[in-house]
Amino acid sequence: MTPGAAMTRWLVFFGLWAVVAGVGILDLLVGAPSAALAAWVSLVLLPAAKRWPRPIALARLAARFFWQSALAGADVARRALAPALPLRPGFLSCPLHLAPGPARSAFCAFSSLLPGTLVAGSERDGTLSMHCLDVGQDVPAQMRAEEAAFRAAAGIGDG
Repeated sequence: MTPGAAMTRWLVFFGLWAVVAGVGILDLLVGAPSAALAAWVSLVLLPAAKRWPRPIALARLAARFFWQSALAGADVARRALAPALPLRPGFLSCPLHLAPGPARSAFCAFSSLLPGTLVAGSERDGTLSMHCLDVGQDVPAQMRAEEAAFRAAAGIGDG
């Protein structure tokens, strides 16, 4: 348990306390030890990470996410409104290199936010079962690119 991680978490919890309870003297006297207890419990249950997100890569990931969301949303709307366009829903397997754990769960949640795809499950061999609106598209290649961008933003090396 590092002092920096404990102080950061205490500040976050104390800030949340101040927002919810107010900044009266009694509120702060109760909030300070409550935030300390919450910080300690959070560090016991979820120890501080050994890696930090990379701000520039995180900004790139956010920009990529909004761009991909706009493109995919337009594609979904186009397919829904134009009956001549193919709509071939189905499931595809996409290999994933993130180890099981919080980072993998975060990536699955992140990738499910993109229109047209949804993580439907995880297989024992590490592949994701993805539901998509068009099985003719190269969804596994798209997921590899998304995973690479996510790994860079999260500060996770290749592996």
